[in-house]
Amino acid sequence: MFNFLTRSAPAGLTARDFVTAPDGTILIDVREHAEVAASGKARGALHIPLMMLQFRADPRHPDYDPLLDRSARIGVYCASGGRSSSAKTILDRLGYKDVHNIGGFGHWCQAGGAVERA
Repeated sequence: MFNFLTRSAPAGLTARDFVTAPDGTILIDVREHAEVAASGKARGALHIPLMMLQFRADPRHPDYDPLLDRSARIGVYCASGGRSSSAKTILDRLGYKDVHNIGGFGHWCQAGGAVERA
């Protein structure tokens, strides 16, 4: 079985950087609903499953989430870092300028990030 706690987070800003980030920073959890229900999510994170991100992050789409600010620093995470890599690519393509794949939920927890139940 894969141990997400021992896998390295991607290069760049880390989960620890987002745990201590100032207000105005956005954190997005791109895991599926069942995953978030089972483990909770980072406190204050927006939960947008990866399959919905393209729509929710595009200002031209009717399902756009106005909480997503293209000028904000954004961290994305999933269970282990794979889906959040795809999420970063989607946001980059949509013109978001300061997006970071911070890895998996385990990285957030290891960095001392607070967790809330959905």
